[in-house]
Amino acid sequence: MKYKVMIIIAVVILLTGIAGSALVLNMPHQSLVQIKQDGKVVRTVDLAAAQDEVFTMRGHGGSNTIEISDGKIRVKEADCPDHTCVKMGWLSSSALPIVCLPHRLEIAYAESDGGADAVAQ
Repeated sequence: MKYKVMIIIAVVILLTGIAGSALVLNMPHQSLVQIKQDGKVVRTVDLAAAQDEVFTMRGHGGSNTIEISDGKIRVKEADCPDHTCVKMGWLSSSALPIVCLPHRLEIAYAESDGGADAVAQ
């Protein structure tokens, strides 16, 4: 009897964790994206209004080619050893930024502070 109760509790906890993770990863996001190099914002892009473009960010011994297309952003090419940033694909969640550690590059949705917007600060 105790064994069945423990299994039911474990299943409920597991399902709650999966549901919570799905909600966090699929949260609606805003359209402002910040591109940071070495922790400093070098560019802010409003994906809702951005023109399609491809540009290169250079820094720390390498470069990343960033693509903006159809209101989405990704690292298209990189000369880092593992290409993790390229494999991450299009930025899709505010919970999971695109990061290139060797080049110290981060692409993430701008955090809202509840006050002024990210452009006005």
